[in-house]
Amino acid sequence: MEAITRNVKDIGSEDRRALEHVIGAQLLENQQIVINVVNLDISVPRQEVVDIPTDQEVPAWWKVYEGLSDEEVDRLDQAIRERANMTRTFA
Repeated sequence: MEAITRNVKDIGSEDRRALEHVIGAQLLENQQIVINVVNLDISVPRQEVVDIPTDQEVPAWWKVYEGLSDEEVDRLDQAIRERANMTRTFA
């Protein structure tokens, strides 16, 4: 199967949060997601395949947005980006 590429800025907020949950990291507007589906070689022993952690096994920091509304996440994201870009203004 060929790779699927999407610009993060073109992904809706709910889909973006789902992808961030899968990836375990926040996505930035200037990034792209590349998804490539491959068939596993059945000769590969099971222990070499990495299991995806269950909800109980993921670290707490993966759930930093849990319980927040879309508006709260957007405000938090805006503040983080502002600080990361050093674009804060002082009155």
